[in-house]
Amino acid sequence: VQLLQSGGGWVQPGGSLSLSCKVSNRYFGNYAMAWFRAAPGKEREFVATIGWSGRDTDYADSVKGRFTISRDNSEETVSLRMNRLKPGDTALYYCAGGKTAFISRAEESYDYWGQGTQVTVSS
Repeated sequence: VQLLQSGGGWVQPGGSLSLSCKVSNRYFGNYAMAWFRAAPGKEREFVATIGWSGRDTDYADSVKGRFTISRDNSEETVSLRMNRLKPGDTALYYCAGGKTAFISRAEESYDYWGQGTQVTVSS
C-alpha cells in the first residue's frame, strides 16, 4: 500500500492551500483516513480524520472551522482543504490510513503513512 501526497507549499497568513493523498489500494473505501502534522521541533499531532464512508469526521480544536477533510472512494483519494491559514499551521503534513474503518485521533490506528508534504505560512 502506498500513500502518495501532493499539494502544499507556501502561502501568506489568511490564505488557503489544499493537500491530496492518493492511496494505491482497492480496499481504500474500507478504511478511515487521517491527516497529521509535525511542526519544527515538535511531535507529530492529529489534524483531522474521516471515516470509511465520509460521513463521520473529527478535527483538532486548532483547525476546526478552518480545515475540511474529504474523500473520494471512487478515486481512492483523501483531501484536506485548509483555509484562513496561520503561521502556527506551518508543518510537515502526513496522510495516514489503514487498520480501522472508524475515525480515530490516535496514530496507532493507522498502518500506512504518506511521505509528508511541507506547508509554510508566513509573510
